[in-house]
Amino acid sequence: MDNNNVLVTGAAGFIGYHVCKNLLEEGYHVIGIDNLNSYYDVDLKNARLKNIKDCVAKIKSSWNFYKTDITNKEYLIEIFNKYRPKIVINLAAQAGVRYSIANPDLYVESNIVGFTNILECCRNFQIKNFLYASSSSVYGGNTNIPFSEKDSTNHPISIYAATKRANELIAHSYSHLYGIPSTGLRFFTVYGPWGRPDMAPMKFTKMIFNKKTIKVFNYGKMSRSFTYIDDVVEIIKLFINKPASGEKFFDTKNPNSSISWAPHKIFNIGNPDNVNLLDFIKILEKEIGINAIKELSPLQPGDVVDTSSDCELLNKYLGLGPLTAIDKGVKELVAWYKYFYNLES
Repeated sequence: MDNNNVLVTGAAGFIGYHVCKNLLEEGYHVIGIDNLNSYYDVDLKNARLKNIKDCVAKIKSSWNFYKTDITNKEYLIEIFNKYRPKIVINLAAQAGVRYSIANPDLYVESNIVGFTNILECCRNFQIKNFLYASSSSVYGGNTNIPFSEKDSTNHPISIYAATKRANELIAHSYSHLYGIPSTGLRFFTVYGPWGRPDMAPMKFTKMIFNKKTIKVFNYGKMSRSFTYIDDVVEIIKLFINKPASGEKFFDTKNPNSSISWAPHKIFNIGNPDNVNLLDFIKILEKEIGINAIKELSPLQPGDVVDTSSDCELLNKYLGLGPLTAIDKGVKELVAWYKYFYNLES
């Protein structure tokens, strides 16, 4: 790379915060962008940013943060022009499956218009490596478990999932037309310290501590590839040094949607050890020391019952070892939660 400037969108988000902090600790100059929207607790986002600033002050690393929206194309161009990053990690998005059902316009604006703005900047400023967040939700109505990158993703069951699949298609087009090395990362239920409060791991942790009733959808008959945040960060770091390349012998008569003749690849980023939702709650109960109050409820519109991840392609490409076990990950999550919310006994 010509320089060590890395631009990260969604920098105040859960994954974005951890990625920025880790890259700063490794000596990268990180340019963070986030609009700090109110989809969930802005105080948590600001606390993440404060933690990054404290880290920067301690290790004397180079950090620049801009509060802006990726739909603001003119301002994005100014930032790209100023720093000329060679690596871009797009983690900004309007998140949430259920929220997308009631607010589809927000998802089109941020996840499609904003995403295309980022790609336009990548094209015009000769980016050498573009990584972007996709989601396990793209598998939608597919019931071939575990989900493989080779599986069909043509039947999304939420607006959020549809926009994430659209990201993958648009990114592939840009890779084909303009040669931008792009890697799509289909995240599977990422959890851990500083996690999103709208997602089950943080939500359940809060409800158990507060002795409030947990709504368990589909009567608990759900399972997830819970993926610990530290594993996600390490995987992203490996991809930073491994830009996507085209497959010389790509078979256009029998196309594999995870690879291409263009420099574009898609990978599942998930823990292959799938966990039943009720078992996950039991692990939380044990670690917290409080029994959960559960209300078994029907399946919600847009929810996928099982998001088990096939990691064969990822493991082969990056040479990964075992990922963090659920018990260890939950232990770290609960310890952070108690510290952050002053619940230490």
